[in-house]
Amino acid sequence: MVTSADPVRRHPARRTVLGAGAGAGAGLVLAAAPLTAATAADLPVLGTYDVVVIGSGAAGMTAALTAAKRGLSCVVVEKAATFGGSAARSGAGIWIPNNSVILAAGVPDTPAKAATYLAAVVGPDVPADRQAAFLAHGPAMLSFVMGNSPLRFRWMEGYSDYYPELPGGLPNGRSVEPDQLDGNVLGAELARLNPPYLAVPTGMVVFSADYKWLALAAVTVKGAAVATECLARGTKAALLGQKPLTMGQSLAAGLRAGLLAAQVPVLLNTPLTDLYVEGGAVTGAVVTRDGATGLVRARRGVVVGSGGFEHDAAMRARYQRQPIGTEWTVGARENTGDGIRAGQRAGGSVALMDDAWWGPAIPLPGEPYFCLAERTLPGGLLVNRAGARFVNEAAPYSDVVHTMYDRDPTDPDIPAWLIVDQNYRNRYLFKDIAPTFVLPADWYSSGAAHKAWTLDALAAAIGVPAGALRSTVDRFNSLALRGRDTDFRRGDSAYDHYYTDPTVLPNSCLAPLWLPPYYAFRIVPGDLGTKGGLRTDARARVLRADGSVIPGLYAAGNASAAVMGHSYAGAGSTIGPAMTFGYIAALDLAGAL
Repeated sequence: MVTSADPVRRHPARRTVLGAGAGAGAGLVLAAAPLTAATAADLPVLGTYDVVVIGSGAAGMTAALTAAKRGLSCVVVEKAATFGGSAARSGAGIWIPNNSVILAAGVPDTPAKAATYLAAVVGPDVPADRQAAFLAHGPAMLSFVMGNSPLRFRWMEGYSDYYPELPGGLPNGRSVEPDQLDGNVLGAELARLNPPYLAVPTGMVVFSADYKWLALAAVTVKGAAVATECLARGTKAALLGQKPLTMGQSLAAGLRAGLLAAQVPVLLNTPLTDLYVEGGAVTGAVVTRDGATGLVRARRGVVVGSGGFEHDAAMRARYQRQPIGTEWTVGARENTGDGIRAGQRAGGSVALMDDAWWGPAIPLPGEPYFCLAERTLPGGLLVNRAGARFVNEAAPYSDVVHTMYDRDPTDPDIPAWLIVDQNYRNRYLFKDIAPTFVLPADWYSSGAAHKAWTLDALAAAIGVPAGALRSTVDRFNSLALRGRDTDFRRGDSAYDHYYTDPTVLPNSCLAPLWLPPYYAFRIVPGDLGTKGGLRTDARARVLRADGSVIPGLYAAGNASAAVMGHSYAGAGSTIGPAMTFGYIAALDLAGAL
């Protein structure tokens, strides 16, 4: 039997404090009990360690590295045939206020500013002591990682906090990303790195912060210069015999290199079956290895860093609003909630299960495309099935999807449509399709994209009222020419201007649509992974529904309920807290907190 008291969540408008109880979305799976000493007595013991870590993503590898450097024996068990999880697939932005990298770059951050800002963004969704733990330990975590791995980091200058107008927000941003790393440091292990979500163009070395300019390479001097710099980096690396890695590939490879140096084994193809409980404490993990079930004992505890449940259809249907599916996420395909369910069977409670790290996505054949710049660049607008605008297209991506669900909960704005014209296509990169280049035929045949020479014909193709679409575009064009969006305030925030075209005046976010043919791209609620999971305290310990601690059980990353609550403070609000709470869990296991 499954019990739940899940309320239907309501997400207030952008730039307001999001408020709800921390335990909302809680549920407890009661059907299966965790394995105990009696029920698992016959399992072969595959090894005994001080700490067992489930999952080799950013949270798990940071926890394992920290435990090892604190003198604890540790093993990482990983379900996939590769290491790195969703982190390896990502752009690897990391939001850690007051870290040494941004302070050295002159970012005017302070602990007080960061605390004020995070509290304003998160509100009462997350206990204050968890927020404080993240802010207090995040900078030390990043310095620790740099001191115990080949990883170095770069400030993502100009990538604004997502709500810079709130108290403590920074318009120039706090986010960092991994610097270039030579994959040769991993030797043969490099072949087992989970591949990226989007491959870097051949011969180039590209950082996350470069993409905003690569989209503008055809229309701005800075864009062309950045493209040339990316190519020069690639050429230099090739001449030096390097295997250059950036973004999530660099992050995962660097953490794995740290584990290699610390002699921490990472057991691939070793999925978690259940947690092992003795005397009410978690003392190991039951896993499948080489086709057989076995027990990995943990003297001190288990850290669950196994990711979210984005690829589990039953969990998404149970906890999240419709329409929803597993085909719109870009999270690692192995993320099916195994660690969350095992934690529930051990008595753990969950929170935030209705939410995800949302973002508008185009359901392209084979894999969805998570839209960042495309919906923000001038000359495009989002419309619903009524042919009307309904949101600030340049708002933080999670807010756009919250609005798609929330504006009319009985009839969500799903799918929506991104409407652009040929002038837009002549100027800007779209995904990896260069300006003026023809879009792939299967985009059209799949229904992900439509093209027509008139707005009326486009409206017929996507099933919206032609008059309404014409009226919406006319209204949008008038606002764009004036340079002020009085309907949805697009361009009012510094964040809105990050993925825009500085050559467009008077507002880099806004340009009229005037040149046929016109294009429409189907927009659905995509995500980087789910946001809900096991409820934890400030020491990353998993909590029961009554708030008591389950001895020996910790969780971090998307297997745990996010410290960001229902919001998103800035680029890297997934990975930054994941690494930090992995670090905190290991410190607690080592008795160092």
